[in-house]
Amino acid sequence: MTASPLFTGCATALVTPFLPDGSLDEAALRRLIKRQKASGMDALVLLGTTGEPCTLTMRERERVIEIGLDEAGSMPVIVGTGANDTRKAIEYARQARDLGATGQLSVTPYYNKATQTGLLRHYETILEHCPLPLILYNVPSRTGLSIRLETAVKLSRHPLIAGLKEASGDFTLTADLLAQPGMMPVYCGNDDLIWPMMAMGAIGAISVVSNVAPQQALTITRAALAGRAGVAAAAQRELLPLIRALFTQVNPIPVKAALSMLGLCGDVLRLPLTPMEEPGRETLRRLLSRQAFH
Repeated sequence: MTASPLFTGCATALVTPFLPDGSLDEAALRRLIKRQKASGMDALVLLGTTGEPCTLTMRERERVIEIGLDEAGSMPVIVGTGANDTRKAIEYARQARDLGATGQLSVTPYYNKATQTGLLRHYETILEHCPLPLILYNVPSRTGLSIRLETAVKLSRHPLIAGLKEASGDFTLTADLLAQPGMMPVYCGNDDLIWPMMAMGAIGAISVVSNVAPQQALTITRAALAGRAGVAAAAQRELLPLIRALFTQVNPIPVKAALSMLGLCGDVLRLPLTPMEEPGRETLRRLLSRQAFH
């Protein structure tokens, strides 16, 4: 038995805005969430990779979650709780649960990594100590560790594992995952592959580009879910230049630059991340000037 999906469609992996002095910009955070809510976004992911969670204190994490829940209304709020120390992941998970989050997104352990047995024990231990529905996050380009097919199959049987954010870019793995009987819901974690993955059976996406273009990202997922292949494919093609621009430098550097150009938050990151460099900045500015993003 697998858990019910926490959402279907598109979820925005939201940035965490900072003031010029580097402190949390609560007003901008509220503004960004209100914009997502007004767009009709299906769910919100706070403190994922795009939210620079490794640089936030526990108190700052608490404020981000509190503000998210306060502004989101009925929109599901999923909190990034991943860590390469299982005890720390449990601490993050308990914080999210105690504040009222809908669920958690937990990336595979990075740097020290783990065996596949270690991965199983990591997630089982987290859920044993904090039974908050969990979406697995597979992004080996950042972690150096991939969830293998057989491990995903075993984890999908856990009643509190509610899905897998698949961002390996490995279409063979994706096809194999989606072909498994009783497999947990799969979400696309690569903005350039939303329509192809949903055409194969994914039920939605956890998106970076939807920070900038929420309506356009929703067009892809909603058309895909409705079986309108032509509309979904056209919307995906239309967004590709912006998506490419948002990943010319490490995420979330370009997306923060884009949001700053749109007047939605400051272009402030915490070290070791630094503001976007040229020529990528000019390319991004040119793309944003061509279309109104709302």
